[in-house]
This record gives sequence, structure tokens and C-alpha cells, in this order.
Amino acid sequence: MKLLILRFSALGDVAMTVPVIDSLARQYPDLSITVLTRRGFKAMFQHLPANVQFHGIDLNDYRGIAGLNRLYRLLQAEHFTHVADLHDVLRTKYLRMRFRMDGKTVAVIDKGRRDKARLTRKRNKVFRPLPTSFERYRDVLSRLGLPCNLTFRSIFAGHKPDLAQLHSLTGEKGTDRWLGVAPFAKHPGKIYPPQRLEQVLSHFHRQPGVRVFLFGGGRQEQTAAEAWAAKYPGITSVIGQLDMAGELTLMSRMDVMLTMDSGNMHLASLAGTPVVSVWGATHPFAGFMGWGQTERNAVQIPLPCRPCSVFGQKPCYRGDYACLNGIEPEQIIHNINILIQ
Repeated sequence: MKLLILRFSALGDVAMTVPVIDSLARQYPDLSITVLTRRGFKAMFQHLPANVQFHGIDLNDYRGIAGLNRLYRLLQAEHFTHVADLHDVLRTKYLRMRFRMDGKTVAVIDKGRRDKARLTRKRNKVFRPLPTSFERYRDVLSRLGLPCNLTFRSIFAGHKPDLAQLHSLTGEKGTDRWLGVAPFAKHPGKIYPPQRLEQVLSHFHRQPGVRVFLFGGGRQEQTAAEAWAAKYPGITSVIGQLDMAGELTLMSRMDVMLTMDSGNMHLASLAGTPVVSVWGATHPFAGFMGWGQTERNAVQIPLPCRPCSVFGQKPCYRGDYACLNGIEPEQIIHNINILIQ
């Protein structure tokens, strides 16, 4: 059996496939698995079992129907027998249609859109935990005749990543406790106010035996992080200094990561690091908590309007983002200290 897995974006969603694919590969060592996703996500898959192949592409090379037909012909030459569509977007709908017409066995994710709409609607919310993305991915594999137990621990399980390559940036760890902070996210409904986040940074800057590293991506985030690092000596920004493989390696050495409901929460989870996560417009009930993390370490406040969005992209209809502004820095500090000590 040769299995093709489709999932192109986003970073967090692709990261959430890793525990499922790793578990599947270990329980079916004779199964050939190919993951088709964006080229830039390779680092998340490079430590998986040998029967997992990574096929990274630039989606801009396969635009439109003509481009998808070229991509399909490339994939067809690999003689896949089964296809798992873990994305269910226009590109993957087309590809799975072609595979199905060619007689291949195909299964697609049930994203639970209706239940998520009920969870996030303004009135009469159905407030209950929904299946996680891990469970939804696993269900797709079960429908292909590949049931598996989720046994994943870390992409570094069985070997310790080499931090020597990062010493010029980080120095030796010694006896210090390392706190990673990823204060940014794609959408405003997920971002803790920078002024309040700075109070958290200031606290741990003063706390003996704790060293803080700032994670993120993009020029705007890099500029903000470098300003904090300049203001608080001892805080180190690694934004723009490392590729994803380096970030995962460094995250694996953090004693705690502080993140938003963001891709960095999922990267830290893959590295096996405890995460304190901040939730505003979104909610763990939607099924996107990081692998191995618990709601006990999720910092959030109860509001009747929460959650108002699955992804945090909708404008706050109250206009005040009380879900984020109402979280006191002391709440975050308390949760971090429980883990870091």
C-alpha cells in the first residue's frame, strides 16, 4: 500500500498532522507514506520514521487547472493506492477527484464546520469541546483501513537535538531556566496586547536564573522583538536568526514556551516542550490545542461572547477585545512559574 497525504496549510494545521503521521508510520512499518505540503515545512517531518517521505512543493508552480493537472501527473507516476485529503480545499478537492476517477481509494477530512459555527456564533452558542484536529486526521486514516493509536511524544524522541550549532546565538544553557516567548499571531483576535506582554517580559527579565528568548517571523515582528531585547538586556530575539529546523531545536531546550493560539504553539508541542498558551477570540474547544498540551495551561477568561471565531480573524463586535485585554499579566506569570519551577 502506498499512501499520499495532502495538507498544504496553514503552519499550525500542518504541524498537527505530524503526531498522527508519526504514529501511523510506527504502527504500519511496511506502509509507504508520502506527505505533500509546502516546501518550507520540511523541518517538521525530517525526524519521522524512514517509511515517511516528504514531498515539498511551491504552490505557485501549480496554479490553475493546468498547474494542478501537471501536479497530478507527477503524483500519478508514484502509483499511490490510497489518498488522505486532510485539507479539503479547492486544490485538494480537484486532486482527490482525479485520484478517485483513476480508481484509487480516497478519504477526506470532516472539518465539522457546522459544529464550529454553532460554537462561535453570537447567540445561543453550543458550548462544548469538539473533536481535535488530531482526531479528525486519525478518522480519515481509519476510513482508509488504517486505524492507529496516537502514540507520538516528540519529533526528537529517542535522540537529543544538537544545540552546539546554536551556541554562537544562545551560549551554554548551564543551570538557567529557559523561557521561550512567541508573542505574535496571524490574526488580531489571538494577540495579547504588546503593552501587557511587556510586563510579562519585564518580570522574567528580573527573575534570577531565567533567560528569555523571543520567537516569531517577519520583519514587523523582528523589529518589535529587537526593541524589547534592546530594552531588557538578557532577553534574546532569535527572529530572523534561525530557520525552522533551528527553531525546533532551540524550542526543544526551552523549559517552558509562552505562545498565543498560533503556529509556534504547535512547533513547541512537536518539540516536546510544555506550553502556556494565551487564548482570546478563539477557544481550545474548537480542537486546536497543541499536541500533549492541556487546557490547564491555557490562559483565558470566561466571556459569553467567546469564542467568536475559529481562527481569530473576525473583528471584535464589542470593539474592545475584552477577551485579551481582560487577561492580567499576573495570570500568565503565575502559569509560567508553575511550570518553570
